[in-house]
Amino acid sequence: MSEQFKKAALDYHEFPRPGKISVEITTPAESARDLALAYSPGVAEPVREIAKDPDNAYRYTAKGNLVAVISNGSAILGLGDLGPLASKPVMEGKSLLFKKFAGIDSVDIEVDAESPQAFIDTVARIAETFGGINLEDIKAPECFEIERTLIERCHIPVFHDDQHGTAIVTAAGMINALEVAGKKIEEARIVCLGAGAAASACMKLLVNMGARVENIYMIDRKGVIHSGRNDLSPEKAAFATETELRTMDDAIEGADVFVGLSGPDLLAPEQLAKMASNPIVFACANPDPEIRPELAHATRSDVIMATGRSDFPNQVNNVLGFPFIFRGALDVRATEINEAMKEAAVHAIANLAKQEVTQEVLDAYELESLEFGPEYIIPKPTDSRLFGAVSMAVAQAAVDSGVARLPIPAHYPLTTVADLKK
Repeated sequence: MSEQFKKAALDYHEFPRPGKISVEITTPAESARDLALAYSPGVAEPVREIAKDPDNAYRYTAKGNLVAVISNGSAILGLGDLGPLASKPVMEGKSLLFKKFAGIDSVDIEVDAESPQAFIDTVARIAETFGGINLEDIKAPECFEIERTLIERCHIPVFHDDQHGTAIVTAAGMINALEVAGKKIEEARIVCLGAGAAASACMKLLVNMGARVENIYMIDRKGVIHSGRNDLSPEKAAFATETELRTMDDAIEGADVFVGLSGPDLLAPEQLAKMASNPIVFACANPDPEIRPELAHATRSDVIMATGRSDFPNQVNNVLGFPFIFRGALDVRATEINEAMKEAAVHAIANLAKQEVTQEVLDAYELESLEFGPEYIIPKPTDSRLFGAVSMAVAQAAVDSGVARLPIPAHYPLTTVADLKK
């Protein structure tokens, strides 16, 4: 990152006022009568109604359109455990994306907790405030216990985006990449470099989509995760295969798919060269991928490549998913974001990449044309159709799977954020 860009980033966060989000007033507050309705004595009336029926909180307060973005700062981006306060710019950024892309009000909360249980207790005690909770930048393996327990204790959607948002967008791109490569997910041999939260969630979702566990070779710092190891967490053990393969070099031989959720430059050109025909490489380490796209293409002309970066084709970007997933879940008042809803989001995102690209997308990326194929397997973040397609798919899946407390809203399918005011 250049010094010029560093300064621009700092200036962006400091001016014209510090931070990226603020609170807005949504009702009149000009006259004495307005103030009497907003606070005392008028506010007593919705208080009484909510006391009679807690669901009235969705009717008389902002709860139904309010998501908390919560972190303990233990795994901030690729920077590591820098503490809760240092995570605040990231959490504010996530709140900005919720508002920008899905019209969802969001507040960032940074929790200084001495243990996973303390974090869980803190979040559970404030959950009543919100319509949903987005967990962010929490290290593995603690993140698994934290999310699992909060889902059990809270009656609103709890979603660890580092796990499931990444998995959903990865799975959407993977389905399309396999189609372009002429391969079937049930037969694909998959190597996953990395065994943390995102990797576990990605592989689990791919299995739900049809991949076979016995065809997945997950690799951590000690090598291939196999059934003979006795040092595995439950999350890793789920992908332990009976195999003689022990190293990355062993596993990559003849592989159809490489998914990198690890670090920079960890896939060597020589290893890519050993993969099967039409290899699929998702090198998602940020900001520097496991192999640079230009090096990958120089090594294999038939490679189908995706990264986490916006300056290369096929960006695996969580913003393609989480704003719209929460939009759909909130609008049918879902009690959770379940596997059916995640899979619905995968298909909605994947299908959009097969549709004719709109002029707004071409203009945003200064392109003359773009069509489904090796260079376009995942929709662009600027595609406004994501808003309606993903939120509708998620809401319908919530209804169909029995976790929705409301039917599909009358104003669905959505087209723009303005539709939310209907």
